[in-house]
Amino acid sequence: MNKDYMPRTYFILGILFLLMSGFLIVIAIMANAAPVPMTYMCITFTVVAFSASYLYPQLRQKDERAKMIRQKGMFYSFFALLIYLIVLTFLIGNDIVPLDAMDVLNILVSLTISTVFISWVILAKRY
Repeated sequence: MNKDYMPRTYFILGILFLLMSGFLIVIAIMANAAPVPMTYMCITFTVVAFSASYLYPQLRQKDERAKMIRQKGMFYSFFALLIYLIVLTFLIGNDIVPLDAMDVLNILVSLTISTVFISWVILAKRY
């Protein structure tokens, strides 16, 4: 496959994941229940696919700029993860949001992966 088609492929995958995520959210709303854990991963895959479609041409090169974007993105994501942990600890500790362990893990993994890719996009636009 030609490398020029990769951003388009990621964009199409992002649209498919967006449709699947929307479907799962609509079903959860119609059932008046919490979304199934797979919904969080579908939303994460949507963010990853759209981010990859934007980042692929820029991060394909292994230059200093791409390396700096990756490093700073991971650095900022670490602090975002700490904030996520503090907020979830507060919400669960005060019984504001009743979540079991698997829900918390799914939410944390989804937020962490999404934060890494979103921070890469922001840094790629900035630098």
